[in-house]
Amino acid sequence: TADSVATIRVESTAGGSQGSGFLYQGRYLVTNEHVVADASAVSVQFSDGVWRPGSVVGTDAYTDLAVVQADSLPASAEPLLVADRLPEPGQYVAAFGSPFGLQGTITHGIVSGVNRSMEVEGGFSIPDTVQTDAPINPGNSGGPLVSMDGTVVGVNRAKSGDNVGFAISAHVLERVVPELIRTGVVDHSYMGIRSIPVTPTVASTHELEEASGIAVVEVLEDGPADGVLQAGTWDGSESVPEGSDVIVAIDGSAVRRHEDLSRH
Repeated sequence: TADSVATIRVESTAGGSQGSGFLYQGRYLVTNEHVVADASAVSVQFSDGVWRPGSVVGTDAYTDLAVVQADSLPASAEPLLVADRLPEPGQYVAAFGSPFGLQGTITHGIVSGVNRSMEVEGGFSIPDTVQTDAPINPGNSGGPLVSMDGTVVGVNRAKSGDNVGFAISAHVLERVVPELIRTGVVDHSYMGIRSIPVTPTVASTHELEEASGIAVVEVLEDGPADGVLQAGTWDGSESVPEGSDVIVAIDGSAVRRHEDLSRH
């Protein structure tokens, strides 16, 4: 696995930055969008220590995924297998990458949880995120989170606190990265709403039988949901929104929380 993980160095108008990536297929490497954003020059270094020129093929800020193409590869680098399902909580995993520029670093831990949401710029969120206690530090971004047989279960992205790291799931990777390779961009579904979870108090106010679903608290003017969904009156505090439409299902699939809607 280590031979297929690379350090990615980027030059941009903001200066230099560094992250990680891994070989996905051919000469394509998967990394994070925030690693290569606004790149004017990209260099890739595998375990053989040689710096190779690279180029950005495509980026998607909404899932923080990007694809870089390397000009050449060492003989030892092979595309990593990608999991076809979410890992199980408690499963052992290892995070590969170059934290603080320390190439070839491996840390390990377990899957702490799955089906998490992780916010990105603009108030959007990435569904199906994998939570892990494997140490993930600056420079790990874009590296693989793998199971004990080296199968990629996620793309390392961020560390939110002690023993709380996150990785974009293989499920999201497989939906986004092939499209980035083909066209350089990805189209996403968009409703143009902001919502909050239905708590027992919200359920009581809206006379719902159970605390399940999401309450619409804002509808973007001229957005897809404008005139279709009703946002309730809410000041953003601890008070309960009144008059909100509540989404409990979409296309026949139950929406119990925001992650269900984002995943759909």
